Amino acid sequence: MDEQKGISRRRMISGLGAAGIAALGGSRTFAAQERQEPMTTQPVEDPKTKYPRPPFKEQSQPWPGLAGKMDPRPDHGEKSYKGSGRLAGRKALITGGDSGMGRAAAIAYAREGADVAINYFPNEQPDADEVVALIKEAGRKAIAIPGDLRDENFCKKLVADAIEQLGGLDILVCNAARQQTRPSILDVSSEDFDATMKTNVYAPFWTIKAAVPHMPPGSVIIGTTSEQATDPSPEIYDYAQTKAATTNYVRSLAKQLASKGIRVNGVAPGPIWTPLQVSGGATQEKLKQFGSQTPLGRPGQPAELASIYVQLAANDASYATGQVYGAAGGSGQP
Repeated sequence: MDEQKGISRRRMISGLGAAGIAALGGSRTFAAQERQEPMTTQPVEDPKTKYPRPPFKEQSQPWPGLAGKMDPRPDHGEKSYKGSGRLAGRKALITGGDSGMGRAAAIAYAREGADVAINYFPNEQPDADEVVALIKEAGRKAIAIPGDLRDENFCKKLVADAIEQLGGLDILVCNAARQQTRPSILDVSSEDFDATMKTNVYAPFWTIKAAVPHMPPGSVIIGTTSEQATDPSPEIYDYAQTKAATTNYVRSLAKQLASKGIRVNGVAPGPIWTPLQVSGGATQEKLKQFGSQTPLGRPGQPAELASIYVQLAANDASYATGQVYGAAGGSGQP
């Protein structure tokens, strides 16, 4: 038996020829080199002190606010996010993609290999220009589509334009939101209430409705909800309602669209340092101590949620649908 094995092995090697043996040896050498290459070390970072902590200086901007004018400037992963091709060839549309979590997702998606279209309010053009430059710097196609999501016809055009210019659509992130603080329900005008509902509830409805017929199996829809959906603050009465609605549309649509092979999930941040706060979303007193109530003692930065948006869009998360992923600095929400 051993002799037969030896003969078979000699025949196999002789059949390889010189080129085959060289290739075999080369692959072993390459494997050995690959094993010997040191991995880049990632230093451990203390989450309590990784980013700025309160107190913050008083600051105010007209709605909807610009990240570029905040002090300190939010971190969206401009310098820190490193991609690895997880979304290569994908096509994404992100509402509110100029700042906050939308901007963090846009940067991460591009560096993971996706082409990205962002929507934003026209007043936010300076922030949007920065995002477009970062997407192009990553070697991906960048599409900028400004407009008001409170208009149904614009939402339909937004989706149509994104599909046309991207050549398809398989990631939709409904992230844009309006938040205005009011001490009492008596201070919320019907106009205010309507604007918040149109931006946070109607716009995702119109946008998703326009997009679904064009999204192939394997596509994903991601809604940005909030800890406010389950633990609402008294001074953002209308905003908190919209986030409860977002959480519920995520869970409902996930069941409805599963048969089409489209996954639907949500991201629920806690206090995150974005223009929402400095453009009327928080009082100056609350702004100064923003994030101090969390166990980590600080607000989160948009960059800290980027990997969640990537994971929910990636193919290897194929069994996750109808889920809401939180990042709230230890508060336990959602």
